[in-house]
Amino acid sequence: MKSDAFFTAGDGTRIAYRIDDIDGPRDGAGASDKPVLVLSNSIGTNMRMWDLQIPRLSEHFRVVRFDTRGHGASDVPAGAYSLDRLGRDVVELLDALGIEKAHFLGLSLGGFTGQWLGIHAPERVDRLILSNTSSYLGPAAQWDERIAAVLREKDMNATAAMFLANWFPAHMLESKAAIVEEFRAMLLATSPQGLAGSYAVVRDADLRRTIALIDRPTLVIGGKHDTVTRADHSEAIAATIPGARLLLLPSVHLTNIELPEEFMHAVVDFLRED
Repeated sequence: MKSDAFFTAGDGTRIAYRIDDIDGPRDGAGASDKPVLVLSNSIGTNMRMWDLQIPRLSEHFRVVRFDTRGHGASDVPAGAYSLDRLGRDVVELLDALGIEKAHFLGLSLGGFTGQWLGIHAPERVDRLILSNTSSYLGPAAQWDERIAAVLREKDMNATAAMFLANWFPAHMLESKAAIVEEFRAMLLATSPQGLAGSYAVVRDADLRRTIALIDRPTLVIGGKHDTVTRADHSEAIAATIPGARLLLLPSVHLTNIELPEEFMHAVVDFLRED
């Protein structure tokens, strides 16, 4: 697999990214007339969380995926991160690649970033997909506790186990499915500081009213059995964004992994509409 490319964000943070299309991964130098689709990962993962989707998506789109700061091969700045900074990372990546406008698909933390883009940079967004996410996950005190806990842990084993239990149904966990172990490896490789900084993003985000400003065609995908970003969170987002569509699937949190066919059918159909 092609190695990651990098760009440097406005605050000096180096962000890893990769471009895929039907002709194979690209580093930004190759030309393509396909519409661009940006993929944004969930907290505790990296751009590899989309590997199952890349073959199908790259048939139709020039796919740009990146490691959210604090994750994967991207830099891990110290301190709390902000949603404004995560959103600007995407805008600056598009600028660096000479991309004026793109579709955007974000899951979980990536969905928070997508909402920010829809509010603050709508001119850079064509169609928006918000998967297994929320506009508010308060109260703040619980996130302060998680930040303190992850920074004092000696390793990521307990944190990884907690995330996996929230991400996958019991039958996948009990069978020790290979895909679950791949996500365990992503979690164990995540920096505690990267996780803590991202927790701060979720702690400080309250988009419940401002997402009413989003005017881009929007699809909200939720999991009926999601205990993190519950189905009612998806319903609230879809009810607030004018004209947004809602699709609830019988999944937990990582719908793209648990129900890949249903997920991909919804994503591709929505993005390819005239």
